[in-house]
Amino acid sequence: MAEQRSASTPQQSKTKTKGAIKAGGGRYTFDLAKLSTIDAGPGYSTAHGPVIEGERIQIGLMRVPRGTGGRPHSHPNEQWVYVVQGTLESEVDGVKSRVPAGSLIYIPANVVHSALATPDADVIFLTAKDMSHGIVGTPVDTSISAPLYAPGFEPKKQAAVSARRGPGSRERGAGSRRAR
Repeated sequence: MAEQRSASTPQQSKTKTKGAIKAGGGRYTFDLAKLSTIDAGPGYSTAHGPVIEGERIQIGLMRVPRGTGGRPHSHPNEQWVYVVQGTLESEVDGVKSRVPAGSLIYIPANVVHSALATPDADVIFLTAKDMSHGIVGTPVDTSISAPLYAPGFEPKKQAAVSARRGPGSRERGAGSRRAR
């Protein structure tokens, strides 16, 4: 039996998305919890997680901190989003939806869409896109370089919350909850 290379072994094959892992060539099984994560929408989204690229499909397991998300953007590849945990408030081509765990979103190629994790919990979603383009899209408004935030979750307000907790606070950012 041929030895399978670890998913953490650097790949020689080039990926469309910097930081993604290339599947194939002896690599067929991936422990997503052990893979490094990438920002899936730098400058417009808080989604981050591991991405694996095959020949025709790419898969990402993304985490979006509660009260944050992705501003309106598009990409030339179609996309599926399966919500594993939490609830997204999404908008696809002008149609708004509340999308709880266990639900699936379809996003056609080149269609403007956005998503926001509700304030009560982080969202984890599995996404699949064809390989006509990488994982990262293009924001509609390129003059703004910031993700989408629910009221009260903007960075200044998060900094103020951390400051009130004082030095040594174990707060880890917008999507974390303190242990009690």
